[in-house]
Amino acid sequence: MNRIEMPMSRSSISLLGRAGIVVVLTTLLASCGDGQKQQQAGPPPTPVTVAPPVKRTVTDYDEYVGRFNAVNSVEVRARVSGYLDAVHFKDGQLVKDGDLLFTIDKRPFQNAVAQARATLAAAQSNLAFTEADYTRGQQLVKEKTITDQTFEQRSQAYRNARAAVSGAEAQVRTAELDLEFTELRAPIAGRIGDRRVTPGNLVTGGTSGNTTLLATIVSTDPIYFEFTFDEASYLRYERNAGKGDDIASRGASVQVGLKLIDESDFVHNGRMDFVDNVIDRTSGTIRGRAVFANANGVFTPGMFGRVRVPATSPYQALLVPDTAIGSEQVRKYVLVVDAQNKTVQKYVTLGQLVDGKLRVIKEGLSPDDKVIVNGIARVRPGQPVNPQPEGQGQSGAQPGGQPAAAPAPAK
Repeated sequence: MNRIEMPMSRSSISLLGRAGIVVVLTTLLASCGDGQKQQQAGPPPTPVTVAPPVKRTVTDYDEYVGRFNAVNSVEVRARVSGYLDAVHFKDGQLVKDGDLLFTIDKRPFQNAVAQARATLAAAQSNLAFTEADYTRGQQLVKEKTITDQTFEQRSQAYRNARAAVSGAEAQVRTAELDLEFTELRAPIAGRIGDRRVTPGNLVTGGTSGNTTLLATIVSTDPIYFEFTFDEASYLRYERNAGKGDDIASRGASVQVGLKLIDESDFVHNGRMDFVDNVIDRTSGTIRGRAVFANANGVFTPGMFGRVRVPATSPYQALLVPDTAIGSEQVRKYVLVVDAQNKTVQKYVTLGQLVDGKLRVIKEGLSPDDKVIVNGIARVRPGQPVNPQPEGQGQSGAQPGGQPAAAPAPAK
């Protein structure tokens, strides 16, 4: 079949072109309308995680740096002079009360004891003679065989002999005591230092200030920890001392914690046992002391440590995750979600850090606030959000439903 082409007129072509333009314009207008509707609707609310503050009973703590000191410390010095004969310990070892430490050459003192005993024997012999003479004189003076003067001479000789025996006995005791002092024994239990004198050297003894120092001994268990705190803290402690739970209430045996320089937590427990009675005029501080058990000997006199003492009585507090707190210059704030699901900025007063995660909020927050705990960096005050709850604000729980641990010290 033959195809028959019909020629189109100029008016028909113009009509088709106009129809195409109308279709294109209609499409463009429809797309612009959809864009304006989408722009007017805006982005969806930012999803954030919220949780109410944690309610918990906490105690504020103060921390101080101090040193360990031995409860007992002794300088081992000789009471008699002589040449050092032997050393009976190893440098740095633990010794018990009464352990033999040093021996001084005993021979001169043994000779002194023998001489004193001989003098005592002579005095006792003379006493026996004068006593017998005195007894005979009593009968003779009655019979008028001897005069009264002769009898008084015999009485005097008898009394002098008794006195001589007493003096000789004292000399024997002194010589025996000096012989005993040639053996130097530990007066306390503890750790002994290194020997300061080697055998063969002359040791100067006695009670003067020029005696020879042989060694030192310090007790190890228990051990003191001494620190100082300022006058303002002392006043605060004193005002709370009536409750019996403050370090300034002397004799209250307040429990304290301690950590060493290589430890991250206060794992050692002790108690307060002393607060000084004067404030140092130079530094404006007062000295406190705690006592700790040291069965394993880790604590050494002179060692540094950090002690944590209770600064307040236990109180109910609100806590939020430390990551939920923002900073605005010197002020701290948290973001909460109001009833219209919009963020609200609240300035807060911070307290101590607990468990290394939760921060005590002392002012600026209420128990019913929904605090943004995740997504704080994506929102700003007044912005609509899509809050997603996490955890419960009940005592003993923290956001995320994890159980709470014991409070940590304040920073």
